[in-house]
Amino acid sequence: MTLGLYPGCSLKGSSREYTESVLAVTKACGIELIEIEDWNCCGATAAHNLNKELSLALPARILSLAEEQGLTEIVVPCAACYGRLTVTKHEIAEHPELKESITKANGLKYEGNVGILNIIQMIDKYITPNLEGRIIKPFEHKVACYYGCLLVRPHGILQFDREEDPQSMDELMLKSGATPIDWAFKTECCGAGLSVSRTSSVGRLSGEIMKDAVDRGAEAIIVACPMCHSNLDMRRGAINDYLGKEIDVPVLYATQVLGLALGIDRKTLGLQRHFVAVNI
Repeated sequence: MTLGLYPGCSLKGSSREYTESVLAVTKACGIELIEIEDWNCCGATAAHNLNKELSLALPARILSLAEEQGLTEIVVPCAACYGRLTVTKHEIAEHPELKESITKANGLKYEGNVGILNIIQMIDKYITPNLEGRIIKPFEHKVACYYGCLLVRPHGILQFDREEDPQSMDELMLKSGATPIDWAFKTECCGAGLSVSRTSSVGRLSGEIMKDAVDRGAEAIIVACPMCHSNLDMRRGAINDYLGKEIDVPVLYATQVLGLALGIDRKTLGLQRHFVAVNI
């Protein structure tokens, strides 16, 4: 089984451990990921706020390169990147007049025939059907599955899971041996791209998310978005300042939990790279 991979900027930088866990899990499950050659930034989070044509041309170029490379389906682990690529494919399909200007700007053909999967969709489609008997170290902890605001929105375009109470990551955690909690902040915003410009706002928004999860007994927060991970993990100081107490509950990627359950060692999954130590 071979799939394309669009890592995006975060997975090559601040979320290196996400890449490591994605590659480790797919390799263990017999899936080869081929990185799209000469890929570029998708424009998240600023391009669509500044220039609509640019916000479509950047993701369209990525999809054109995937087509050129002969890839029919690509995995996009970053929730923001997944949204930008999927929205662009939808916009061009709905408004064919955009295709000419975008292909002219990129200098590449675009057919719009590449399938786009976020990481949970890819796991559901190609890994979970073959998980039976492969879980050797169940992740026996109570977890809060945090989807954030980008993984399931805009729902009308993405058509992925339920908009307000998504379940796909919860189901994956159950298969990995964990116990997902029922909580109120599954899809609330963590502060997104305000991490640097308005760190105190991130501390407040992420603090409310963290407080609800911890109050309901979560031993770990599970994410599938590098931006969410960065805000909940790297900005723990701002979160603790807002809450007025120290919270040491770790934040793990869904692929890291699945990897642990499959028996992959912690270093290979990048657990040592987190700001908040993963001691569970």
